[in-house]
Amino acid sequence: MYAALHSHCVLDYPEYEVLFGVSDLSDPAVALVREIQQHYPQVHLRLVHCPLRLGHNGKVSNLAQMLPQASHEHVVISDSDILVSPDFLRRVMRHFGEMKVGMVTTLYRAVHGRGLWSKLEALGISTDFMGGVLAARELERGIRFALGASIATTKSVLAAMGGLEPLANYLGDDYELGARTAAAGYKVELADVVVETALPDYAFSEFWSHQLRWARNIKDRRRLQYFGLAVTFALPWGILAVIAVPHAWWTWAALAPAALARFGAAVVVGHKLLRDPMVLRDLWLVPVRDCIALVLWLVSFADNTVTWRGARFRVRDGKLTPLP
Repeated sequence: MYAALHSHCVLDYPEYEVLFGVSDLSDPAVALVREIQQHYPQVHLRLVHCPLRLGHNGKVSNLAQMLPQASHEHVVISDSDILVSPDFLRRVMRHFGEMKVGMVTTLYRAVHGRGLWSKLEALGISTDFMGGVLAARELERGIRFALGASIATTKSVLAAMGGLEPLANYLGDDYELGARTAAAGYKVELADVVVETALPDYAFSEFWSHQLRWARNIKDRRRLQYFGLAVTFALPWGILAVIAVPHAWWTWAALAPAALARFGAAVVVGHKLLRDPMVLRDLWLVPVRDCIALVLWLVSFADNTVTWRGARFRVRDGKLTPLP
């Protein structure tokens, strides 16, 4: 977290401020913020106490209370584990000179821990999820969602979509922000800069819960596209065909191009575009990751319940309803 917060204090930009929002002043992160404030007295850094709980999404609750404290019209939202490059803000902000741009978001890669489940999630982000974002941009002639790692917009755009408060009970606040920006007539752009997030050393149960929550949120918000993901599991389908009929030539003939396309896409998106240094080293895990992803996809249709921060919810139309 210190490295992530530090990276926002050394940006190559003439004038900006950094607001750190916390709901509880006894949060251990407060000590880190105080330390960073001492290290960078020349940067305008402020800690904002956000005591109100506006809904089930604590991040949105904090953001809604932080927004009135922001001094500038343009605002950039980042999670506390996001590490950015010094030119990040400059490369994001230049898009606002384009016609009707109301929001700018960024691709991201993950730094994983030592455990297998952390590696599999990082591999999925770099070789699958980010590729899906780029494919959606091409198929839909633009993107109509945002990625929570980093979102830039303006106070005027947020006001035009009704503010942040109505999103306090949404699970995918990032998706909703982008979708509402597009619905309000603004363009959502993808910046030509990649940020970095840190993944913990998951236990299997934590990995499964996180992935299932992610899957069910996408299913809920993009139902038709989510069902269409069936065709993207060519590699595990091919592996299953070979296992079922190992002596049939056609199963191997189907598996070969599927594997070539999958590994090729992983290298192009993960290694070449995102410059993820771990992709080539962990490339052998792609079949494992894809087979687990297929199981998750199938299980996600069972119901709409998710576990988030130790509580169980039902997700419907993006909104969270607590379960006993």
